[in-house]
Amino acid sequence: MLEPGNNDELPPIPGKRYFTIGEVSDLCAVKPHVLRYWEQEFPQLKPVKRRGNRRYYQRQDVLVIRQIRSLLYEEGFTIGGARQKLTGSAAKSDVSQSQQIIRQVRTELEEVLKILRR
Repeated sequence: MLEPGNNDELPPIPGKRYFTIGEVSDLCAVKPHVLRYWEQEFPQLKPVKRRGNRRYYQRQDVLVIRQIRSLLYEEGFTIGGARQKLTGSAAKSDVSQSQQIIRQVRTELEEVLKILRR
Protein backbone atom coordinates (compact mmCIF):
# COMPACT_ATOMS: atom_id res chain seq x y z
CA MET A 1 0.00 0.00 0.00
CA LEU A 2 2.92 2.34 0.47
CA GLU A 3 3.58 4.28 -2.68
CA PRO A 4 7.21 4.65 -3.77
CA GLY A 5 7.09 8.35 -2.86
CA ASN A 6 5.88 7.63 0.67
CA ASN A 7 8.46 4.89 1.06
CA ASP A 8 11.26 7.47 0.92
CA GLU A 9 9.99 9.21 4.07
CA LEU A 10 10.44 6.12 6.23
CA PRO A 11 13.84 4.59 7.00
CA PRO A 12 14.72 1.22 5.48
CA ILE A 13 13.89 -1.84 7.54
CA PRO A 14 17.09 -3.49 8.84
CA GLY A 15 17.66 -7.17 8.19
CA LYS A 16 16.85 -8.28 11.73
CA ARG A 17 14.44 -10.97 12.81
CA TYR A 18 12.82 -9.11 15.73
CA PHE A 19 12.28 -5.44 16.52
CA THR A 20 11.34 -3.80 19.82
CA ILE A 21 8.39 -1.45 20.02
CA GLY A 22 10.80 1.52 20.15
CA GLU A 23 12.55 0.40 16.97
CA VAL A 24 9.23 -0.11 15.18
CA SER A 25 8.10 3.29 16.39
CA ASP A 26 11.14 4.87 14.73
CA LEU A 27 10.86 2.75 11.57
CA CYS A 28 7.19 3.61 11.06
CA ALA A 29 7.06 7.16 12.47
CA VAL A 30 4.32 6.18 14.92
CA LYS A 31 4.43 6.52 18.70
CA PRO A 32 4.54 3.33 20.82
CA HIS A 33 1.14 3.96 22.44
CA VAL A 34 -0.39 4.16 18.96
CA LEU A 35 1.18 0.79 18.07
CA ARG A 36 -0.30 -0.77 21.21
CA TYR A 37 -3.72 0.67 20.31
CA TRP A 38 -3.48 -0.63 16.74
CA GLU A 39 -2.79 -4.12 18.11
CA GLN A 40 -6.25 -4.01 19.66
CA GLU A 41 -7.91 -2.70 16.50
CA PHE A 42 -6.20 -4.74 13.78
CA PRO A 43 -6.18 -8.54 14.11
CA GLN A 44 -3.26 -8.74 11.65
CA LEU A 45 -0.94 -7.24 14.29
CA LYS A 46 0.18 -9.96 16.67
CA PRO A 47 3.71 -9.24 17.90
CA VAL A 48 5.48 -11.98 19.83
CA LYS A 49 5.31 -11.30 23.56
CA ARG A 50 8.11 -12.49 25.77
CA ARG A 51 9.33 -11.94 29.31
CA GLY A 52 7.41 -9.23 31.11
CA ASN A 53 4.99 -8.81 28.17
CA ARG A 54 7.68 -7.19 26.03
CA ARG A 55 6.66 -6.98 22.40
CA TYR A 56 8.87 -8.18 19.59
CA TYR A 57 7.72 -7.37 16.07
CA GLN A 58 8.81 -9.25 12.96
CA ARG A 59 9.45 -7.77 9.51
CA GLN A 60 5.92 -8.73 8.40
CA ASP A 61 4.47 -6.78 11.36
CA VAL A 62 6.51 -3.71 10.41
CA LEU A 63 5.18 -3.89 6.84
CA VAL A 64 1.59 -4.19 8.11
CA ILE A 65 2.12 -1.21 10.42
CA ARG A 66 3.48 0.85 7.53
CA GLN A 67 0.44 -0.15 5.50
CA ILE A 68 -1.93 0.83 8.33
CA ARG A 69 -0.08 4.12 8.75
CA SER A 70 -0.43 4.84 5.05
CA LEU A 71 -4.15 4.05 5.05
CA LEU A 72 -4.88 6.18 8.12
CA TYR A 73 -2.52 9.13 7.75
CA GLU A 74 -2.04 9.49 4.02
CA GLU A 75 -5.19 8.06 2.44
CA GLY A 76 -7.58 9.34 5.14
CA PHE A 77 -9.24 6.04 6.09
CA THR A 78 -10.95 5.62 9.45
CA ILE A 79 -9.85 2.78 11.74
CA GLY A 80 -12.87 0.71 10.64
CA GLY A 81 -12.27 1.48 6.97
CA ALA A 82 -8.60 0.59 7.23
CA ARG A 83 -9.49 -2.66 9.01
CA GLN A 84 -11.93 -3.56 6.20
CA LYS A 85 -9.41 -2.65 3.53
CA LEU A 86 -6.75 -4.85 5.16
CA THR A 87 -9.04 -7.86 5.64
CA GLY A 88 -10.74 -7.47 2.26
CA SER A 89 -7.55 -7.18 0.30
CA ALA A 90 -5.41 -9.88 1.90
CA ALA A 91 -4.26 -11.21 -1.48
CA LYS A 92 -3.54 -7.72 -2.78
CA SER A 93 -1.67 -6.84 0.39
CA ASP A 94 0.53 -9.92 -0.03
CA VAL A 95 1.48 -8.71 -3.49
CA SER A 96 2.06 -5.13 -2.37
CA GLN A 97 4.07 -6.29 0.65
CA SER A 98 6.16 -8.48 -1.62
CA GLN A 99 6.75 -5.51 -3.89
CA GLN A 100 7.72 -3.41 -0.89
CA ILE A 101 10.17 -6.08 0.29
CA ILE A 102 11.68 -6.23 -3.18
CA ARG A 103 12.09 -2.43 -3.25
CA GLN A 104 13.65 -2.57 0.23
CA VAL A 105 16.11 -5.31 -0.73
CA ARG A 106 16.99 -3.50 -3.93
CA THR A 107 17.73 -0.28 -2.00
CA GLU A 108 19.89 -2.18 0.48
CA LEU A 109 21.77 -3.94 -2.32
CA GLU A 110 22.39 -0.62 -4.08
CA GLU A 111 23.83 0.76 -0.84
CA VAL A 112 26.12 -2.29 -0.51
CA LEU A 113 27.19 -1.85 -4.13
CA LYS A 114 28.09 1.80 -3.48
CA ILE A 115 30.20 0.74 -0.49
CA LEU A 116 31.95 -1.98 -2.50
CA ARG A 117 32.77 0.39 -5.34
CA ARG A 118 34.69 2.72 -3.03
